[in-house]
Amino acid sequence: MLIPARMSEAEEQRWVTVMLDKLAAQESKNKRVPGDSELAERAEQLSAQYFDGRARPASVRWVTNQNTRWGSCTPAEGSIRLSHRLQGMPEYVVDYVLLHELAHLLVPGHGPRFWRLLDAYPRTERARGYLEGVVAAERLPHPPSARGE
Repeated sequence: MLIPARMSEAEEQRWVTVMLDKLAAQESKNKRVPGDSELAERAEQLSAQYFDGRARPASVRWVTNQNTRWGSCTPAEGSIRLSHRLQGMPEYVVDYVLLHELAHLLVPGHGPRFWRLLDAYPRTERARGYLEGVVAAERLPHPPSARGE
């Protein structure tokens, strides 16, 4: 998001908040959140498309106890968990996080081999940028509401 340099910090914070709210409303409009079984199906499709079906999770599910991570994977169990905070985000962002966790079933850690796997997904950088923007917006001090609270 580009913001004119002449804006004060308070105006900038208000503008970012307004625009993020508009973006979130636009993206979640008419969107149904997939359930765990649909999430598992999507993981299977993504594995087939990008990893030749080699990443085979035993379970894929939404969780509400991940507030600092977007997703997690336990390769020994084959389990993938995605944070409920991803619900309502653009599909390409959820797909990226799923692919990231699927890649951990094939390569532990975040070394060069891991990132080469994710290079196959054309929206990796865009999705990472989106998630970084969400994190940055969450760190902004919240301006007082119009009701003076």
